Amino acid sequence: MRRFSKIVSTTTFIAVAITGLGLASSAVYAAGASKSDIEKGKEIAFNRKKGNCLACHMIKGGNLPGNIAPPLVAMQQRFPDRAKLRAQIYDATVANPNTIMIPFGRHKVLTDKEIDLVTDFIHQL
Repeated sequence: MRRFSKIVSTTTFIAVAITGLGLASSAVYAAGASKSDIEKGKEIAFNRKKGNCLACHMIKGGNLPGNIAPPLVAMQQRFPDRAKLRAQIYDATVANPNTIMIPFGRHKVLTDKEIDLVTDFIHQL
């Protein structure tokens, strides 16, 4: 237990130090996404007429989330390779032909730029 608390303390200290130096944004948005890109991606993902991710997924900060798809949490751990997450959003039928997820890119529901923005938002969750 002591070792765990020491790790937590060290991690907290490093996070505070990074934040104090103003480097937190580069750590959080390491994939090159700016804070405004993340916000734009969130807007698209939460928009009921565009991405509509909330129809199926639980996403922190979203109202009336669905529960027929996995919650979108710990996405960097689940998708260390951002390109795989983007491919999943673009056309999930490639990895799972039986999925009910809409192929947002193949069906041109979202543009490539919108898919990139949604990917940036989802990846940082």
